[in-house]
Amino acid sequence: GPGRRSEDVGGSSSSHIASLWTRDTQGTAYGDKMTKITSVKTTPYSDQKPGTSGLRKRVTVFQQNPNYAENFIQSIISTIEPAERQEGVLVVGGDGRFYMKEAIQLIIRIAAANGIGRLVIGQNGILSTPAVSCIIRKIKAIGGIILTASHNPGGPNGDFGIKFNISSGGPAPEAITDKIFQISKTIEEYAICPELNVDLTTIGKQQFDLENKFKPFTVEIVDSVESYANMLRNIFDFAALKELLSGQNQLKIRIDSMHGVVGPYVKKILCEELGSPANSAVNCVPLEDFGGHHPDPNLTYAADLVDTMKGGEYDFGAAFDGDGDRNMVLGKHGFFVNPSDSVAVIAANIFSIPYFQHTGVRGFARSMPTSGALDNVAKATKITLFETPTGWKFFGNLMDANKLSLCGEESFGTGSDHIREKDGLWAVLAWLSIIAARKQSVEDILKEHWQKYGRNFFTRYDYEEVDADGASKMIKDLEATMLDRAFIGQKFSAGDKTYTVERADNFEYSDPVDGSISRNQGLRLIFSDGSRIIFRLSGTGSAGATVRLYIDSYEKDPQKIYQDPQVMLAPLVTIALKISQLHERTGRTGPTVIT
Repeated sequence: GPGRRSEDVGGSSSSHIASLWTRDTQGTAYGDKMTKITSVKTTPYSDQKPGTSGLRKRVTVFQQNPNYAENFIQSIISTIEPAERQEGVLVVGGDGRFYMKEAIQLIIRIAAANGIGRLVIGQNGILSTPAVSCIIRKIKAIGGIILTASHNPGGPNGDFGIKFNISSGGPAPEAITDKIFQISKTIEEYAICPELNVDLTTIGKQQFDLENKFKPFTVEIVDSVESYANMLRNIFDFAALKELLSGQNQLKIRIDSMHGVVGPYVKKILCEELGSPANSAVNCVPLEDFGGHHPDPNLTYAADLVDTMKGGEYDFGAAFDGDGDRNMVLGKHGFFVNPSDSVAVIAANIFSIPYFQHTGVRGFARSMPTSGALDNVAKATKITLFETPTGWKFFGNLMDANKLSLCGEESFGTGSDHIREKDGLWAVLAWLSIIAARKQSVEDILKEHWQKYGRNFFTRYDYEEVDADGASKMIKDLEATMLDRAFIGQKFSAGDKTYTVERADNFEYSDPVDGSISRNQGLRLIFSDGSRIIFRLSGTGSAGATVRLYIDSYEKDPQKIYQDPQVMLAPLVTIALKISQLHERTGRTGPTVIT
């Protein structure tokens, strides 16, 4: 083998790699079939800053820029202490989107060269984001790498993403994503085993002898569904669910996996194990381009499911996104369950789920833009409620500190402390558990909920891929208007409604667990009746910016709680557009998506 290489004292990136060659190489115990480790010189990129959901870019960015993926993968692995690598396990998998297979082979080759002892990879590379979180926690892995761009479109012209999760099973916190970004900006070389090829199709262990390494490198291919299904069996009453889905008065369900990663999980768990007919699950084969669709479970992109549900043949419908962490729930005739209401209903019926009978309920949480429906349940049950910025990691902190049991966000994410990611299939089984316990339709469950707690009318307008400069200037000007002292107490009228400004701020959050403060999390306009208008600028898309407008208004008048949200909220929408000049400033005449 090659001689020892001394530790570089210089740039951080080369010293990360240099430590790999400092092990003694006296004699090799494994004969001649050695896998070669090479160090490849590279040039850093300045744009590899991971967001809350990892690094997301157009597929072409990964394909056309030399070493783009290699640099980022090396930067992730460089954050793992060299001493932890040999004994450490990384979990790897993704949502099946285009470029995933190539990325997984790169991760295998780079992880091996960097001294990681073992990888656990889903069969054919397939693992949902909740399943990765589940496996990391179950096998006590040092982390996981998820190949997904979530609900963004896939295929050669779509998006690709690489996301790093830590040993808790949750997304890497800012301290780590910052470190990854810093390394990516100065990286000079990466280590790789270019000849290593792993068969992802066959379940079982494969071992490779690497030059300079005392222990072989192990890759274990596991069934994509098994660990996750075992976990759900311990959370829910599968016998009751089986009776619901395949017993005498079976609930007819329609589940649309949108050609994302959840298909195999739905087939195995809902159909094979819980007995729902095979034809109740559609679009169950993960496709590299999600069948040319946008794998986002909302009324716009899951229109096929909505139309099918409107026919009245099915009692319950659900859709999932590309990587399986988001969900949409529908009742008979396409009755839409707003995600803010969904988490509130689960909270109000939480003991229908055996898991919570064992753990008790430690707290509820919602992201700031999510409606106050959950707050009403928290108040009635005297359970602590946390309001956090958008981003699942804030929930994860609270869960790790045993302060939180159930949480949700308006962007179709619902979850609990069973893992550290939102979990689409978990949410659907939670709903089915409530239906089994209450023996009511989705619509009746919600109507009874609103009668008891009042109703938060909620809508979100998304303006996608608007000019980033124009959008941020609009937000800046709006903030100046809102933070002007004269703004408080102002009255705004539209239709037959008049609203008085009680509070205006830019939301900030002080984390009760680690003391960190997150500022500029969204402009909030709160009126004297508790209604809220929220503006947020978001950058998770891969082109342009997205402006999101959220409207939330509470109503307890039994005469009004069944009205159409768009009608009820029209005056507030008018006021929001007037105050922000949103259409004039973005050149749009209306939103891309209304939820």
